[in-house]
Amino acid sequence: MLYKRRSIFRSAEERIGKMLAKTGASPNHLTALSILLSFAVFYSVIMHRFAEAMIIFAIVALLDAADGSLARATGKATKRGAYLDTIADRFAEFIVLFSLVFIGMPGIFMPHAAWIMLFMFGSLMTTYAKSAAKEKDIVKDELKGGILERAERMALIFIILALGIIGPLYMAFAVLAGAILSNITALQRIASALRK
Repeated sequence: MLYKRRSIFRSAEERIGKMLAKTGASPNHLTALSILLSFAVFYSVIMHRFAEAMIIFAIVALLDAADGSLARATGKATKRGAYLDTIADRFAEFIVLFSLVFIGMPGIFMPHAAWIMLFMFGSLMTTYAKSAAKEKDIVKDELKGGILERAERMALIFIILALGIIGPLYMAFAVLAGAILSNITALQRIASALRK
Protein backbone atom coordinates (compact mmCIF):
# COMPACT_ATOMS: atom_id res chain seq x y z
CA MET A 1 0.00 0.00 0.00
CA LEU A 2 2.78 2.44 0.89
CA TYR A 3 4.52 1.87 -2.47
CA LYS A 4 1.72 3.89 -4.07
CA ARG A 5 2.85 6.87 -1.97
CA ARG A 6 6.56 6.32 -2.59
CA SER A 7 6.80 9.61 -4.49
CA ILE A 8 6.22 11.45 -1.19
CA PHE A 9 9.52 10.04 0.15
CA ARG A 10 11.46 10.22 -3.12
CA SER A 11 12.93 13.72 -2.57
CA ALA A 12 14.10 12.79 0.95
CA GLU A 13 15.68 9.60 -0.41
CA GLU A 14 17.49 11.61 -3.09
CA ARG A 15 18.88 14.04 -0.49
CA ILE A 16 20.06 11.13 1.67
CA GLY A 17 21.70 9.55 -1.39
CA LYS A 18 23.60 12.75 -2.20
CA MET A 19 24.76 13.13 1.42
CA LEU A 20 25.96 9.52 1.58
CA ALA A 21 27.75 9.88 -1.77
CA LYS A 22 30.07 12.41 -0.11
CA THR A 23 31.20 9.80 2.46
CA GLY A 24 32.68 7.51 -0.19
CA ALA A 25 30.53 4.59 1.00
CA SER A 26 29.24 2.18 -1.63
CA PRO A 27 25.66 0.85 -1.79
CA ASN A 28 26.98 -2.66 -1.02
CA HIS A 29 28.59 -1.33 2.17
CA LEU A 30 25.17 -0.14 3.36
CA THR A 31 23.57 -3.45 2.39
CA ALA A 32 26.20 -5.39 4.38
CA LEU A 33 25.86 -3.00 7.33
CA SER A 34 22.09 -3.57 7.43
CA ILE A 35 22.64 -7.33 7.85
CA LEU A 36 25.26 -6.79 10.59
CA LEU A 37 22.94 -4.42 12.44
CA SER A 38 20.14 -6.99 12.17
CA PHE A 39 22.29 -9.28 14.33
CA ALA A 40 22.60 -6.40 16.79
CA VAL A 41 18.79 -6.18 16.85
CA PHE A 42 18.68 -9.95 17.42
CA TYR A 43 21.00 -9.64 20.43
CA SER A 44 19.08 -6.68 21.87
CA VAL A 45 15.78 -8.56 21.59
CA ILE A 46 16.98 -11.73 23.28
CA MET A 47 18.46 -9.57 26.04
CA HIS A 48 15.04 -7.84 26.38
CA ARG A 49 16.50 -4.43 25.51
CA PHE A 50 13.57 -3.43 23.34
CA ALA A 51 14.21 0.32 23.22
CA GLU A 52 17.75 -0.39 21.99
CA ALA A 53 16.38 -2.92 19.48
CA MET A 54 13.93 -0.30 18.15
CA ILE A 55 16.67 2.27 17.59
CA ILE A 56 18.95 -0.20 15.78
CA PHE A 57 16.04 -1.54 13.72
CA ALA A 58 15.14 2.02 12.69
CA ILE A 59 18.72 2.38 11.39
CA VAL A 60 18.34 -0.94 9.50
CA ALA A 61 15.13 0.38 7.91
CA LEU A 62 16.88 3.64 6.98
CA LEU A 63 19.78 1.74 5.41
CA ASP A 64 17.25 -0.34 3.48
CA ALA A 65 16.08 2.83 1.73
CA ALA A 66 19.48 4.52 1.64
CA ASP A 67 21.42 1.90 -0.31
CA GLY A 68 19.19 2.33 -3.36
CA SER A 69 19.26 6.12 -3.17
CA LEU A 70 23.06 6.05 -2.83
CA ALA A 71 23.32 3.77 -5.87
CA ARG A 72 21.24 6.20 -7.93
CA ALA A 73 23.15 9.26 -6.65
CA THR A 74 26.54 7.76 -7.52
CA GLY A 75 25.43 6.18 -10.79
CA LYS A 76 26.20 2.72 -9.39
CA ALA A 77 22.70 1.29 -9.70
CA THR A 78 23.04 -2.20 -11.19
CA LYS A 79 20.84 -5.27 -11.48
CA ARG A 80 23.36 -7.21 -9.41
CA GLY A 81 23.23 -4.58 -6.64
CA ALA A 82 19.43 -4.57 -6.68
CA TYR A 83 19.47 -8.36 -6.44
CA LEU A 84 21.86 -8.33 -3.46
CA ASP A 85 19.74 -5.65 -1.79
CA THR A 86 16.60 -7.79 -2.11
CA ILE A 87 18.38 -10.85 -0.72
CA ALA A 88 19.81 -8.81 2.17
CA ASP A 89 16.33 -7.48 2.96
CA ARG A 90 15.04 -11.05 3.37
CA PHE A 91 17.99 -12.00 5.60
CA ALA A 92 17.58 -8.91 7.79
CA GLU A 93 13.84 -9.42 8.19
CA PHE A 94 14.30 -13.12 9.02
CA ILE A 95 17.02 -12.43 11.60
CA VAL A 96 14.85 -9.91 13.46
CA LEU A 97 11.71 -12.07 13.36
CA PHE A 98 13.73 -15.13 14.43
CA SER A 99 14.89 -13.26 17.54
CA LEU A 100 11.26 -13.20 18.76
CA VAL A 101 11.35 -17.01 19.14
CA PHE A 102 13.76 -16.63 22.07
CA ILE A 103 11.66 -14.35 24.27
CA GLY A 104 8.80 -15.39 26.51
CA MET A 105 5.72 -14.43 24.56
CA PRO A 106 2.50 -16.22 25.51
CA GLY A 107 0.82 -18.47 22.98
CA ILE A 108 -2.53 -17.43 21.52
CA PHE A 109 -4.39 -20.58 20.36
CA MET A 110 -0.99 -22.09 19.55
CA PRO A 111 2.66 -21.55 20.61
CA HIS A 112 4.09 -18.11 19.82
CA ALA A 113 6.88 -19.69 17.75
CA ALA A 114 4.23 -21.06 15.37
CA TRP A 115 2.87 -17.54 14.77
CA ILE A 116 6.40 -16.27 14.14
CA MET A 117 6.95 -19.09 11.62
CA LEU A 118 3.69 -18.18 9.88
CA PHE A 119 4.75 -14.52 9.82
CA MET A 120 8.08 -15.47 8.22
CA PHE A 121 6.35 -17.80 5.76
CA GLY A 122 3.88 -15.09 4.70
CA SER A 123 6.71 -12.61 4.28
CA LEU A 124 8.72 -14.99 2.11
CA MET A 125 5.66 -16.06 0.08
CA THR A 126 4.79 -12.42 -0.60
CA THR A 127 8.21 -11.95 -2.16
CA TYR A 128 8.19 -15.34 -3.87
CA ALA A 129 4.76 -14.75 -5.42
CA LYS A 130 6.24 -11.65 -7.05
CA SER A 131 9.43 -13.29 -8.32
CA ALA A 132 7.68 -16.49 -9.49
CA ALA A 133 5.12 -14.49 -11.49
CA LYS A 134 7.96 -12.66 -13.24
CA GLU A 135 10.04 -15.82 -13.73
CA LYS A 136 7.11 -17.74 -15.26
CA ASP A 137 6.33 -14.73 -17.47
CA ILE A 138 2.79 -14.36 -16.11
CA VAL A 139 3.33 -10.63 -15.60
CA LYS A 140 5.40 -8.10 -17.51
CA ASP A 141 5.76 -5.50 -14.78
CA GLU A 142 6.83 -6.19 -11.23
CA LEU A 143 3.94 -7.54 -9.18
CA LYS A 144 3.17 -5.20 -6.29
CA GLY A 145 0.33 -4.53 -3.91
CA GLY A 146 -1.24 -6.17 -0.91
CA ILE A 147 -2.14 -5.24 2.61
CA LEU A 148 1.26 -5.93 4.23
CA GLU A 149 4.09 -5.21 1.80
CA ARG A 150 7.72 -4.67 2.76
CA ALA A 151 7.31 -1.13 4.14
CA GLU A 152 4.25 -2.12 6.18
CA ARG A 153 6.03 -5.22 7.50
CA MET A 154 8.98 -3.09 8.59
CA ALA A 155 6.60 -0.71 10.38
CA LEU A 156 4.82 -3.64 12.05
CA ILE A 157 8.11 -5.18 13.21
CA PHE A 158 9.06 -1.79 14.68
CA ILE A 159 5.71 -1.73 16.51
CA ILE A 160 6.30 -5.28 17.79
CA LEU A 161 9.66 -4.19 19.24
CA ALA A 162 8.01 -1.12 20.79
CA LEU A 163 5.32 -3.30 22.36
CA GLY A 164 8.10 -5.32 24.00
CA ILE A 165 8.59 -2.35 26.34
CA ILE A 166 4.95 -2.67 27.48
CA GLY A 167 4.73 -6.44 27.74
CA PRO A 168 4.99 -9.77 25.89
CA LEU A 169 1.22 -10.27 25.51
CA TYR A 170 0.95 -7.14 23.32
CA MET A 171 3.84 -8.39 21.21
CA ALA A 172 2.12 -11.76 20.79
CA PHE A 173 -1.05 -10.15 19.41
CA ALA A 174 1.00 -7.99 17.01
CA VAL A 175 2.91 -11.08 15.79
CA LEU A 176 -0.41 -12.88 15.29
CA ALA A 177 -1.62 -9.92 13.19
CA GLY A 178 1.61 -10.02 11.16
CA ALA A 179 1.21 -13.77 10.55
CA ILE A 180 -2.34 -13.37 9.27
CA LEU A 181 -1.79 -10.20 7.23
CA SER A 182 1.45 -11.35 5.59
CA ASN A 183 -0.23 -14.53 4.35
CA ILE A 184 -3.25 -12.56 3.12
CA THR A 185 -0.80 -10.36 1.20
CA ALA A 186 0.80 -13.42 -0.41
CA LEU A 187 -2.66 -14.66 -1.46
CA GLN A 188 -3.52 -11.20 -2.82
CA ARG A 189 -0.41 -11.24 -5.00
CA ILE A 190 -1.06 -14.79 -6.20
CA ALA A 191 -4.62 -13.82 -7.13
CA SER A 192 -3.37 -10.68 -8.86
CA ALA A 193 -0.84 -12.68 -10.89
CA LEU A 194 -3.45 -15.23 -11.96
CA ARG A 195 -5.85 -12.48 -13.02
CA LYS A 196 -3.20 -11.08 -15.35
